[in-house]
Amino acid sequence: MAADDNDLKVTFQSKKRFECPVCDTEFTREELRSGGGRLIAGKLTEELHRLYEPSVKYGEIFPLVYQPVVCPECWFSSMESDFSAKHFIDTSSAKNDTTKRLDDTRLIFPNTDFHQSRTLMDGAASQYLALRCYDFYTKKASPTIKQGISSLRCAWLLDELNKKYSEQHYDWLALLFRKKAQYLYGEALIREQSGKESLSSLKVLGPDTDKNYSYEGMLYICALLRYKYGPAHDFEERKVSLEEARRTISKLFGMGKSSKDKPGAFLELARKLYDTLNRELSGET
Repeated sequence: MAADDNDLKVTFQSKKRFECPVCDTEFTREELRSGGGRLIAGKLTEELHRLYEPSVKYGEIFPLVYQPVVCPECWFSSMESDFSAKHFIDTSSAKNDTTKRLDDTRLIFPNTDFHQSRTLMDGAASQYLALRCYDFYTKKASPTIKQGISSLRCAWLLDELNKKYSEQHYDWLALLFRKKAQYLYGEALIREQSGKESLSSLKVLGPDTDKNYSYEGMLYICALLRYKYGPAHDFEERKVSLEEARRTISKLFGMGKSSKDKPGAFLELARKLYDTLNRELSGET
């Protein structure tokens, strides 16, 4: 292969070998190459999702496509840090789910194939599979928040699919995955407060891969999703939900207090959400 051809490649096959904890298949994974102007950072969305500008040389790149580890045979999937943690996995249940897992995924994401370089469709499928497979992890792996993150990431990739195939209803699917994320983020917070699952001890909470906004970022996303996708039709139920979101923001983002350790863009998003919640609760919107 010519050096110029290699320079144009976006990914490479890692030398690190993985063994599937469910079916024992050995495989390597596809990873993004770094440098060379491959990733051109764009805006940060209100969901703390980093967008990237397409480059003339490499075109569009979506880092989240390559994030989950997926067994190419049984499609068991998780974040890399959890994939080999067999002592946290109910492997028997995961194995029994294999046929249904493949069938359900293909129904939503047709032509998915993890034996080849990942497409945008494969990437969305990998996030869906991670969301699904964390059902087989014990509470010690803090699976609920990881399901929430995977669900939100899946929605982001569905947004991109919708831009390309606007007649395929990927926007509707993205909405469903955001609503799922809203439930999972809230459930993760409840489980942490009751001592069922730990959150504060986790080192990486994303929600994207470019920067870790840690526990405070998780709380912000929890409040944002509650505002956007929580109760909408029952006035009293929505009021209670928004008041809870406002308490979360005011307490954990230190509104009006010094926050030198928090990025300015993140603080601005938190303040904007706090103001939005205040306006709606006061009847201004």
